[in-house]
Amino acid sequence: MSNLYWLSEEQMVRLQPFFPKSHGKPRVDDRRVLSGIIFINRNGLRWCDAPKEYGPPKTLYNRWKRWSEMGVFARIFEGLAAEAAEPTTIMIDATYLKAHRTASSLRAKKGGFGRLIGRTKGGMNTKLHAVTDTKGRPIRFFMSAGQVSDYIGAGALLSSLPKVDWLLGERGYDAGWFREALKDRGIRACIPGRKQRKKTVKYDKRRYKRRNRIEIMFGRLKDWWRVATRYDRCPKVFLSAIALTAAVICWR
Repeated sequence: MSNLYWLSEEQMVRLQPFFPKSHGKPRVDDRRVLSGIIFINRNGLRWCDAPKEYGPPKTLYNRWKRWSEMGVFARIFEGLAAEAAEPTTIMIDATYLKAHRTASSLRAKKGGFGRLIGRTKGGMNTKLHAVTDTKGRPIRFFMSAGQVSDYIGAGALLSSLPKVDWLLGERGYDAGWFREALKDRGIRACIPGRKQRKKTVKYDKRRYKRRNRIEIMFGRLKDWWRVATRYDRCPKVFLSAIALTAAVICWR
């Protein structure tokens, strides 16, 4: 029995509407190429090490690079999430993703500043900010340099939040402006107050316990080697890896 990953025919039917139209010469088999791309990202392989069953490595890499730049994988994730999300309660959190030296090298004269990689206590990292639905399945992502605060990530995701009843977040999101912004959108905040607060903030402790689902989601994302460790210098390509991983593990 083969250990190679293959998308099923049913999965391909769901993904097909998000593929770009083929102009001129027909594309190489989408199922084979996309399955190979998933296999590479899940196992952290170099493109030249792709199993021969998936075809020429150059074909896999070219499709990955081209579709990443076109935003195809981001559209797949957003489309599948929009179809099945249950946003009565949402959760927000962030996690660090280690940047490999091949991605964090700043020698290129124009490359370093815009790569969304920053130095933290744990070294060079990228920070992934996420919003999930009631079941802990991701519905929004925002990527920043590692040293960027949770506040900035929350601000970037705020305008795209769906209409829900509750938002669960850890103490890092305890800010007056954020609570007010949620209130203006009709969303009730379940966020513990910071320890240095003079006035105690009340929150639903029972409801707050559900927040572990977003942490479980981050753990599942990091099971994929090319997400847990960032090898790609281009932020858009790396975000494509995250979007593809989320689509496969949460929305397939």
